[in-house]
Amino acid sequence: MRLLLDALRWFIDPSHYQGSDAIQTRILEHVEMSGFAVLVAIALALPIGLILGHTGRLGFVAVSVANVGRALPSLALLALALIVVLPLGLGLGFWPTVLALIPLAVPPILTNAYVAVRNVDRDVVEAARGMGLGESDILRAIELPLALPLVIAGVRTAAVNVVATATLGAIVASGGLGRYIVDGFALQEYDRLFAGALLVAALAIVVEASLAAFEKAAVSPGIRHPGSAL
Repeated sequence: MRLLLDALRWFIDPSHYQGSDAIQTRILEHVEMSGFAVLVAIALALPIGLILGHTGRLGFVAVSVANVGRALPSLALLALALIVVLPLGLGLGFWPTVLALIPLAVPPILTNAYVAVRNVDRDVVEAARGMGLGESDILRAIELPLALPLVIAGVRTAAVNVVATATLGAIVASGGLGRYIVDGFALQEYDRLFAGALLVAALAIVVEASLAAFEKAAVSPGIRHPGSAL
């Protein structure tokens, strides 16, 4: 209870809303890192998942390779990212953090896209072929709309995982909410540490709720299914 009260006092202190360490600045930095990593993961994984789901080929291999990202510890990914970015002169902070987050976001996006398309009723697909639609038209106009709930659920899972893990970027001098956790621990300012943890949790909940609302708006009620809530 005392720690909670200390964190509350930390939140209402006006000095924490000013300067480079302001709460709103750290939230924006966190969103920028997380959002960029998720967008890159979507650009890499979504087309592959959709195409493999449509063709039904190499799906097991692709999903197995993507899932290596789940097995690698986040700190190990961060260390590997440093090995890549430092020789390129990109420095510490943003780029090693983003590079470490991308492998974390790829597996749920790729896996959900593949499974979602493969789960589309094959009779519907064959009927579309019988009507003369090309393979790209079938994927775009038939399979993707039907698969959309599960596809968005994969993006939602990836986004929440990335937001939660982006705090580790503070170890390599990135910004974001992880600064409060790492600096609070280093300085033994546990009110700062606890406040940072609360902010990360709150941001993850906001991301989850926002993408759930987006799914509701983007997906026709007629094709929603239980998988979209996963």
